[in-house]
Amino acid sequence: MPTLHDNADSGNCYKVRLAMAQLGRPCTRIEYDTNHGATRAPAFLAKNPNGRVPVLELDDGTCLAESNAILWFLAEDTDLLPTGRLERARVLQWMFFEQYSHEPYIAVVRHWIKHNVLDAAREAQLPQRCAAGYAALDVMEQHLSTQPFFVAGRYSIADIALYAYTHVAGDGGFELARYPAIRAWLDRVRAQPGHVAMHAA
Repeated sequence: MPTLHDNADSGNCYKVRLAMAQLGRPCTRIEYDTNHGATRAPAFLAKNPNGRVPVLELDDGTCLAESNAILWFLAEDTDLLPTGRLERARVLQWMFFEQYSHEPYIAVVRHWIKHNVLDAAREAQLPQRCAAGYAALDVMEQHLSTQPFFVAGRYSIADIALYAYTHVAGDGGFELARYPAIRAWLDRVRAQPGHVAMHAA
């Protein structure tokens, strides 16, 4: 059985837990206190020199890091990943969007506020980060106003990648009430077979 090196409050880790639950793939979970340097210990750095969770450790000891890379690995040859060349590229497009235009703003602001680490330097960055987070939500809203999911009209790991931090964006003060298409999409994701909540996974 694979081992997931994990943190329960991390959206990046939740992506992996959600995908594994929906694929019916059990794993052993090891929880890390990322607020107090647990992923900087030598034993963990031997698994991921970047010092971040999630890390999926396979039965043979091979370790795979980066949440979206793990999603791609898990989804290969499953219904969570389309087979068409362009559709697969579209999945990657939205997953890159999530890591470049969404997560650095929505997830970071959420972490600062929820974990009470909003010091003076971060406070100064807050308006720009919030604006960029809303810009990402605007892009999502525009797409979802005409599409039920992000790629090919069907649920995929693109949706999992974007759902993880979007559904808890309110923790960072982002107002989802202004985004009806996103809220309807969140409901569709929650309705998918095998769905598990972030803190019940």
